[in-house]
Amino acid sequence: MMRTHAMDRTNAAAASGPPLAAVSGERMMELLGRMARWTKVGGTETERECFRALKDHLDAMGVPASLIHHDAYISVPLSAHLTCGGERFAAITHSMARSSGPEGCTGDLVDLGNGSAADFAQADLAGRVVLVDGIADPGVALRASQAGAVGVVHVSPHGLCHEMCVSPVWGSPSATTIDDLPTVVVVTVADAVGAGLRRHLAEGRCTVTLHATVDTGWRKTPLLVADLPPTAGPGSPDGAFVLVSCHVDTWFEGVMDNGTANVAMIEVVRILASVRDRWRRGLRLCLWSGHSQGRYSGSAWYADQNWLELEARCVAHVNLDSPGAVGALNLTRTGSAGALFDLAADAIREETGQTLLGRRKARSADDSFPGLGIPSVFGSLSMQEPGALKLRNELGWWWHTEHDRIDKIDPVHLVRDARVVLRVVWGLLCCDPLPLDYRRQVADLAQELESLSDRLSSRFDLQDADAMLRRLRQRLDQLHAASGGGIDSDTINRGIVAVCRALVPLDYTTGNRFAHDPALPLPAWPVLEPIRKLAATQPRTDAERFAKVDAVRSRNRLVHGLRQAVLAVDAALGGAGERFGD
Repeated sequence: MMRTHAMDRTNAAAASGPPLAAVSGERMMELLGRMARWTKVGGTETERECFRALKDHLDAMGVPASLIHHDAYISVPLSAHLTCGGERFAAITHSMARSSGPEGCTGDLVDLGNGSAADFAQADLAGRVVLVDGIADPGVALRASQAGAVGVVHVSPHGLCHEMCVSPVWGSPSATTIDDLPTVVVVTVADAVGAGLRRHLAEGRCTVTLHATVDTGWRKTPLLVADLPPTAGPGSPDGAFVLVSCHVDTWFEGVMDNGTANVAMIEVVRILASVRDRWRRGLRLCLWSGHSQGRYSGSAWYADQNWLELEARCVAHVNLDSPGAVGALNLTRTGSAGALFDLAADAIREETGQTLLGRRKARSADDSFPGLGIPSVFGSLSMQEPGALKLRNELGWWWHTEHDRIDKIDPVHLVRDARVVLRVVWGLLCCDPLPLDYRRQVADLAQELESLSDRLSSRFDLQDADAMLRRLRQRLDQLHAASGGGIDSDTINRGIVAVCRALVPLDYTTGNRFAHDPALPLPAWPVLEPIRKLAATQPRTDAERFAKVDAVRSRNRLVHGLRQAVLAVDAALGGAGERFGD
């Protein structure tokens, strides 16, 4: 396994390691018990009370925090039910879905099974209600809206209905994205209700009426920020800092999601604040609202409002969601951007003996910063082993339900997860040079580019991209070797951050660094997507010619981004390596 700079060579302060023994399960559980008193739906008074209590707690710890209130587009589901054949069935509706109005929303039911894009393409859905298996999903809401359906009925995999947000718009909608919000009424019913609806369908035509009320609009929401610079030594000449974050707003009491993340991150900050004289760069803690009922509106707002500072100074983002649960024994499937993989893998292996599998950081968990070129790690850290139920993720059957209470928390697991986060944040704060290694990520890109070159053969020229990528891989090897001496660490760190700014948007965005891609899955290296589509066309067809227009632009973006990364490494190496253009 390729080792990071941090694991190869650390300065004396980092080499002694973080104060792991200071992590206190008792402290975390006591704070968690206090937080569990509140429901924390975004924009409500009980959420504001919890934020004020967290600010008081941080202030008492000697970590002064600022409480900000900003506008956010928040959607709170209130009530729902469904009628069919004269019978009334219990249901819930979802954040960002449409309200039905007092007369309800009526249409013939169409069973689309899993609700894939192919399923939607095969049916005439205009004016109809779609029946889909699984937890409510923004992709299904988007496809139903585009198909002209009037409603969606999700069938839960078991007897509980899970609260969800079905907006595909990341953050508060803008004038250019407001029309992407769902135009359908969306409800979820228990598995037994879904089975009954399918029995009706088996007998012939089935007409249903959906009743749903959703309170959607602009509200003031809180955001808590604590900014801690190093207290001794030279620190970073660029004022660099590590962003650590988690959301506070929840469904119901939300003890696991996301109370445990709140108390674990605060415990990590408490411990690290006691050794600030050993930091090489600063730490910024952000506690978001708008995650659950605003589709990441808090972190998206913060990214937009602080874009220039974050782009100039933030070196990495560590986010935490739903740690410490009973039965959460698996830490192999958490996500990381490529540059942070080794740092995360080392922390997990040291704490658990488990081997991180290399899963990409998902398009979720308030990761509102890839456009800025900021690499991120975690989100959900510890998970249940996969079970028979087809849940959205492996965070427990109680996830996003009223059963997410303190009895679902294992203090031993909470300490374990906090220690993993402590190790990672410690490395990012204290190690010199920065423990960010892009060689694994770039090697993955090289494999895919080679595959595309083979598939396209003489149809599309990728030689410039291939040549620039080979040059970058060589430069990254030189940069890694140079970290042993001869070049000061501040120069190397500037080069590493500049490489982040060039590569992260290529791997985690569709191209606009100043906007947010939809809250939908993205493939690895989305910059390659137009070239992948070209490879899927038939030669000498209009489809191929149309696809080439996009593919050329994609290639230009790729080569430009790789070139920027090469120039960044060249600037860091100075005369130590080949110059660009050699």
